[in-house]
Amino acid sequence: MKHHVIQLRSAVRKLTRRSPRITAIVRWALLFSAAFGAAYGLVLGATADASNYNPHTFALGISFLFAIACVAIAALSMRLRWMKKQMRTIVLQSEAMSDRNWELKEAEERARSLFETQGDLIVLRDASGHITFVNDAYCTLAQKSRNALIGTTLTLDILAQGEIAVAADGTKMHDQQIATASGPRWIAWREGLVRHDAGQPAEWQSVGRDVTDRAETEHALEDARDQAHAASRAKSRFLAMASHEIRTPLNGILGMSGLLLDTQLTPEQTTYVNAVKSSGDALLSLIEELLDYSKIEAGKIDLAQQPFGLTAMMEDITELLAPRAHAKGIEIACYVDERLPVMVSGDAARLRQVLLNLAGNAIKFTEQGGVALIAEPGIWEGEISFLVRDTGIGIAPDAQERIFREFEQASEDTARNYGGTGLGLSISDRIVKRMGGRIVLDSKPGHSSTFEVAIPLAAATSDVIVAVQPETWPDLAGKPVMIVTAQPVEASLIEKRLTRWGAQVCTVSDISVAQALLPERHWHALLIDANFGRTAPSFADSASAHTQHRIVMLTPAMRHDSGMISAPGFTGYLVKPLRAASLAARLMPAGAKADDMPMLEAGDAPSIAAQASGGLSILVAEDNEINALLMRSLLGKLGHRAVIAVNGEQALESWLMASAAGAPYDAVLMDVQMPLLNGVETAKRIRAAEAGQHARRTPILALTANALVEDRYACFEAGMDGFLVKPLDRDKLATALAGISTATNAAA
Repeated sequence: MKHHVIQLRSAVRKLTRRSPRITAIVRWALLFSAAFGAAYGLVLGATADASNYNPHTFALGISFLFAIACVAIAALSMRLRWMKKQMRTIVLQSEAMSDRNWELKEAEERARSLFETQGDLIVLRDASGHITFVNDAYCTLAQKSRNALIGTTLTLDILAQGEIAVAADGTKMHDQQIATASGPRWIAWREGLVRHDAGQPAEWQSVGRDVTDRAETEHALEDARDQAHAASRAKSRFLAMASHEIRTPLNGILGMSGLLLDTQLTPEQTTYVNAVKSSGDALLSLIEELLDYSKIEAGKIDLAQQPFGLTAMMEDITELLAPRAHAKGIEIACYVDERLPVMVSGDAARLRQVLLNLAGNAIKFTEQGGVALIAEPGIWEGEISFLVRDTGIGIAPDAQERIFREFEQASEDTARNYGGTGLGLSISDRIVKRMGGRIVLDSKPGHSSTFEVAIPLAAATSDVIVAVQPETWPDLAGKPVMIVTAQPVEASLIEKRLTRWGAQVCTVSDISVAQALLPERHWHALLIDANFGRTAPSFADSASAHTQHRIVMLTPAMRHDSGMISAPGFTGYLVKPLRAASLAARLMPAGAKADDMPMLEAGDAPSIAAQASGGLSILVAEDNEINALLMRSLLGKLGHRAVIAVNGEQALESWLMASAAGAPYDAVLMDVQMPLLNGVETAKRIRAAEAGQHARRTPILALTANALVEDRYACFEAGMDGFLVKPLDRDKLATALAGISTATNAAA
């Protein structure tokens, strides 16, 4: 019922709003009927015969009706006043709405004018793709009027389409190359749905901006980048080719000078040959630096992650540089803190390269004292700090930052007096940064320099057996040890190591002082430097009553001094720079088994040539006459038989003939770059022939002067088993052939 009443009222209100004239007639008719009815009833009642007319009562009735009429008039007057007030409010609101409507219309006109005159292209399309709005810029580009475009499905002529990217709000962004009357133009579009009024379908709005200049710039940059990459590749290939062409004769120079040094020469001839070999080594070092710089500049430096021993690496570096240091009359030594892991994981070759460069520079610029290589825990967890400390000329403060740049040295005098390319530190700095580390320099001009290389290296989880485990260090707790040497660098590191093992160390730089200290106590060991000459054996002999171990420390050049080694006063010897394992073995307490500790000194390894005494039959494919002669001589000295082939076709034919005769070669040394048939293709054909004959696999080692990674990959993909880089290192060749000889003997 209530619902019907509400519907009736609503219908009446609608009729009232829609038909005001009918409403007024009905209202006046009702008022007239009511007034007429009331008056007529009153007159009729008063004049009737049975009405009992009373003037007083009649007057009261008239007064009452008049009062009601007055009240009604007053109420109507108040309502009229209220309605006038409401009308004024409505008029004000209407004026405000009119002003607002005018402002909106003005804003709409302004917005439309802005859209139409906008430099960007603007076009709206409905769901069916028909144009509902375009601005002047779009009309100009399409060369049509707005009226001609509205309602059509016209699209611009697209020459090229870029990739489409979609934003989080669904907006699509892409570039298009559009054909226009003034030529191709690049337009960057932003497209999305827009809704104007509720209940109305959404339209697809496209806003385009002319980005031809930006696109052309980007394309120019891309072309420049491609050209730079092509130039970089060309430079790398050029350097590789130049390196190959330089290394080939350099291989003959270094190899032949090495062979010449093995012959009987006069002292003058030996000096000249050493000068030739030294110059060749310097040229080889220059080539290596240029190739490393080229690789780093091209971003081709890759880091390996393999376990390696810190102590072994540091001692190998020290031993490798020891001849250079001892030739200048200075010391070189290393120390690895026992708190560091025995094995770590990282790129040992690159770290070795950095430390070799820093230590080599330290030797170059040091005339007195020595060079120390120290490995200790860094300031951050998992970080290892490598210190290269020297007592050289130092570096001026203004040059300490400059020397890490390419082709820069500390000063012109340094470059003139000591030589060098100025690339070593730059390469080292880039390698260290690539490994996530840093190089810090602390130098006092005229006194010393310390390079700190801090690199994060995690402890390796490997089952690799190391020669010396931490628990094999001797227990020297409370035992006195005397070190007698005038060289403070190595003495300080030996003292540090012995102190770690618990010893009470006394370092003396003068034999007379050491002689005076001997009777004070019974010494567990005496370490004396052989540089004291013939005084050392007599001092050791006099110390026999005061010490158990009397050990002389020799340089590698003194190893053949039988008088020093066999002197009765000494119980053993150590070769400088000292290895921790060798020092520990010499200081073992009495009664310990000698074979419980490693006893090999530097250079004590058995001769590889002796291991190869069985001799191998080796095919050498080498087109350079001098290098072929060098290979024949080297292999002959190592006890092997060499057959020379001057090109790839001849090498393949020789290998096939030997296999057919039942006497296959034990190994092939294959030059990569040869006429007629290069080494890579020759290796592929040999592997194919082996597969067809089901023959035994012949080890093939590449002889290459190319040090680029892609060249090595090509060798391995061709089926080669390894490679030897020219200039050929005699020890590396001997080691490689010793491995082949061992495998051949095991197979036999």
